[in-house]
Amino acid sequence: MTETDSRTPVRVRHNLGPARHLKVVSKHHLSPNMIRIVLGGDDLTGFTSMGFDDHVKVFFPDPVTGEIATPVLGPDGIRQMPEGQTVIARDYTPRAYDRTNNHLTLDFAVHEAGPATTWAQTAKVGDDLRVGGPRGSFVIPMAFDGYILIGDDTALPAIGRRLEELPAGAKAVVLVEVESEADQLRFDTPADVTIHWVYRREGQTLSEVLKTIHLPAGDCYAWVACESATAKALRTQLIRDHGIKPKWLKAAGYWRRGAVAAHDTIED
Repeated sequence: MTETDSRTPVRVRHNLGPARHLKVVSKHHLSPNMIRIVLGGDDLTGFTSMGFDDHVKVFFPDPVTGEIATPVLGPDGIRQMPEGQTVIARDYTPRAYDRTNNHLTLDFAVHEAGPATTWAQTAKVGDDLRVGGPRGSFVIPMAFDGYILIGDDTALPAIGRRLEELPAGAKAVVLVEVESEADQLRFDTPADVTIHWVYRREGQTLSEVLKTIHLPAGDCYAWVACESATAKALRTQLIRDHGIKPKWLKAAGYWRRGAVAAHDTIED
């Protein structure tokens, strides 16, 4: 296998069964604007998530009826919306999976009012939730000279998971936008990591700070996730100003200003 081949990301597809019926096991605030909720249940048996930025589909209760509607599998094998019910769903990163105890950890960034934020703020131990997926994984090899991770609050679960997975001595630079200094998180990682925090409350932007920092030398893999238009601009900046190779750069819009439940892949 050549060096180039060893650095090629791998896509893995998973069998997508019915949504898993889970319950809240624990809940606590990691910061003023980040809530960690641990879900448990026998339905988690066999859960698989191989990529640090995998996404599960989380189905929330209807605020009026309290019922949780999920897609159903039709006789033709195609998933269909249940008749007469409203499916309320959002994508979330599996922050951690404890196979021994069948516990799935999800971190919720608290922002403008919406079904996910409202649920996370009011959730109690024992509450029901449904989770589907992940549909697949995008696995990035541990074969690069350095790693660049850029995002806002919504990217923190994936960034935290990636830092924990990096091997000892791996070099990584992280650039994260949060509301204020109180929203900083601590990460346990064996890697050699430099974290730059960007504070919205102080008018800082990811693009401006990116211009001022030193990135790892050599061949680096860059990963970007934040508001869609911002992610697109940061992708261009990394390629144009920092020489990042497009094939070693993944950018995604985890949300889009003015849109509901958006998730965009940013490409040429």
